[in-house]
Amino acid sequence: MTEADELQLGPIDYLVVEYSGGAPTGEALPYLLDLVDQGIIRILDVALIAKAEDGSASTIGADDLGQFGAEDLSVFVGAGTGMLSNEDIAETAAILTPGSVGAILVYENSWAAPFATALRKAGAQLVANGRIAVNDLISALDATEKENL
Repeated sequence: MTEADELQLGPIDYLVVEYSGGAPTGEALPYLLDLVDQGIIRILDVALIAKAEDGSASTIGADDLGQFGAEDLSVFVGAGTGMLSNEDIAETAAILTPGSVGAILVYENSWAAPFATALRKAGAQLVANGRIAVNDLISALDATEKENL
């Protein structure tokens, strides 16, 4: 592959969300689609999983979303790329609460693609990365604010 043909690819992340006792309402969907429209992220794969009260789990097809009251999620029809394996789905189902619906989203951080590509071209290697949970950050800020009172 020549330098001009270098694939520009940003970091790939995934997230799993759980709707306990319910199903996705589609309320967050406009925000997700806005991120896609702005080129900030690119959705690579998505799967919805229903976990019954007895612990059994099954994937929810786009055609079945209406029974969960989530018709607005039909935008994900055809979004599954096969990147998520049956094992990924089973591992996700195992952590879901019985009676819940979960969503797995795999996405590329498109905004970082040129930067990540430049780093790779320069011979840089990622040696660590991580994420600070929002709740942890809020707790730390609250503690700092209390100390300063």
